[in-house]
Amino acid sequence: MTSAPDLAQIYADALAPFEREADLLLPEEAEIIDAHTHLGLDEDGRSLDVQGLLSMLDAAGASRACVFPLHDPERKPSYTLPNDRVLGWAAQTEGRLVPFCRLDPAEAPVPEGERCLAAGAKGIKLHPRAQAFDFAGEQMDGIFALAEEASVPILIHAGRGLPPLADGLVELALRHPGAALILAHGAICDQGIIVSRLADHPRVLYDISCFFPIDVIQLLSRVPAERIVFASDPPYGMTSSALYLALRAAAQAELDEQALRDLLGGTMAALLDSSELPTPQAPRRGEEIVLSGRLARAYGYASLAGPALFAGVHDQAMAMLEMALAACRDPEPGVDAEALETIGRALEGTVTLLRLADGSSEAVRGAIDLLYRAIVHAATAVPDGAPDAERRGRLRTEAA
Repeated sequence: MTSAPDLAQIYADALAPFEREADLLLPEEAEIIDAHTHLGLDEDGRSLDVQGLLSMLDAAGASRACVFPLHDPERKPSYTLPNDRVLGWAAQTEGRLVPFCRLDPAEAPVPEGERCLAAGAKGIKLHPRAQAFDFAGEQMDGIFALAEEASVPILIHAGRGLPPLADGLVELALRHPGAALILAHGAICDQGIIVSRLADHPRVLYDISCFFPIDVIQLLSRVPAERIVFASDPPYGMTSSALYLALRAAAQAELDEQALRDLLGGTMAALLDSSELPTPQAPRRGEEIVLSGRLARAYGYASLAGPALFAGVHDQAMAMLEMALAACRDPEPGVDAEALETIGRALEGTVTLLRLADGSSEAVRGAIDLLYRAIVHAATAVPDGAPDAERRGRLRTEAA
């Protein structure tokens, strides 16, 4: 059996090209703030402690992160105990972890929110899937009014597992225009409706803690970059791999350096530090996604492997990975040669780690990271003939 150090080396070797490229794409001295992280224990068994989160932030060069409790088994009543834990943990980090309190609209949310804000919380977290609520409930206006009065943001889960929620959320947001909102996971649960109907709201942000890069690419075509914020969702996501997505998607959208700085941390810094949010500009990219057939095949199969891994369906994940690798083995790769080689190496590393993991959660996490970077690379590769092909080609050459 391959030893743990060997697995670590396999991962490091496969990861190195992506890290070199990220270094090239990252503006010098840019502040990176992760808008979406967790601490504690979740009912699903996931957990993360302070040192684990700080290590993730260090690996990505992130200066700060917003943090809130997971769906803790000890959340009743009113998330009091998990909120106190997060407040205490954050207080030990000299401002690096910015605590948000998590509220359940069914359990005295306004008194708990007031208590936590008085104790040092800098924001509010709501999770309509975990707490099974909609935005028409009578407690919701009270929560939004509290956020307005205290001038703190509300981060809202707007990802998978939700029924249509746009109408209630939009109406509530428009009744409380002073409440800053961070709609998590690119608002993918109702992205089209939400970004259209809240386009003129002065304080709505979208975090990009998304597994599928297409969601982020589309968001950049509909929303000003100054209203999009970096996020990674630990322990479910990894800060450094989410940073790779942010940098690749920003390069493909041809964001200028200031817009990229705002996305990575500038906008969140303004929000957390009670400054004026950056002035929004028009979305930078068009709505078309340019992707060759070869890369679309690799992306399609590889992206199916991710959900299978998260669901623990190992055989299905391996089958999709083998198909993605087959798509990369093309004797006539044309302009996609470099991209297919990069994606293929990452997928080979993914397969190797999964086959040799032998119960190692670190090896599986490394495999998921490599898979994620492979699909990001596939979705954001720009073939020759596209407007910025020369620039992207130059970056690929330097990164190699």
